[in-house]
Amino acid sequence: MKNKILELLENDARMSAEQIASALSLGVSEVSAIIQEYEEKDIIAGYKTLIDWEKVGDEGVSAMIEIKVIPQRGHGFERIAERLSQYDEVESVYLMSGAYDIAVTVSGKTLREVACFVSDKIAPLEYVTSTATHFVLKKFKDKGIIYTNTEKNQERMYAF
Repeated sequence: MKNKILELLENDARMSAEQIASALSLGVSEVSAIIQEYEEKDIIAGYKTLIDWEKVGDEGVSAMIEIKVIPQRGHGFERIAERLSQYDEVESVYLMSGAYDIAVTVSGKTLREVACFVSDKIAPLEYVTSTATHFVLKKFKDKGIIYTNTEKNQERMYAF
């Protein structure tokens, strides 16, 4: 039942304890206590609103950076991941399997700003051996949310 609370909050962090209790046939105080426990244990690491910046007209630029690094003796990839996490431009850092070791999601105002961030801040870091930058051209789905622009999507739907 506790995992169900997490699933509900993950899908809609605005749900109140009352709404969750009603959906799961639990007491409000029980749900509130479980949520508080999860927050204290950092199981619920935070709450975040997902904004469609394209609709606001303040799009910016996002990129996914693949980084190949030399793991540090006794620390593996931890120190470089912690260092990358400190930059404001960095939205997420993942240890990956495959050709690259670390994947980083970065945002900025322009392509040039993101490119300069990679070349000035990431590439020169000790233990970084190479990077590959992939700019996000359009978001169709992000964190489970489908981005729709019905007029444009319908125009393209019948283009072929």
